[in-house]
Amino acid sequence: MALEEKTLPGDVIVAAELEEAIRAALVNDVVPCVAAFRIAAERQLAPLAVGQAADALGIHLGTCQLGLFGYPGHAKGWSKVAEQPVPEGLEAALLEAAGAPQQLACIQLWDLAERFGIPRLQIGFVTDKLGIKIRPCQLGAF
Repeated sequence: MALEEKTLPGDVIVAAELEEAIRAALVNDVVPCVAAFRIAAERQLAPLAVGQAADALGIHLGTCQLGLFGYPGHAKGWSKVAEQPVPEGLEAALLEAAGAPQQLACIQLWDLAERFGIPRLQIGFVTDKLGIKIRPCQLGAF
């Protein structure tokens, strides 16, 4: 979802310290996903609060850890993982977890990536290849 299409809660107020941390994390005018999560952890905030703060500041998120968005020059960030072997049982686990709606949350994929010992980018690639939708994003990007 494009930043311009988002509707933020009316009560989003960005504290000066949070704004400073977000601006300090900018890389080419974008906050990398991993940096947004680091900021959330350091300030003991929910990742969604950091994502909404970035939205309120008009700052885009990028380099999604699942490879879904924010990779300049590429539609997705999977070029380095597309050729890696898929661990046995991963596709079945994804399909089972996705269930009838064929949808998984970002956090579910992070957990499965850890369980199978693979990079988050790879699980994002395999999930997309299987036609499973990924929603919601922990940062509120989609």
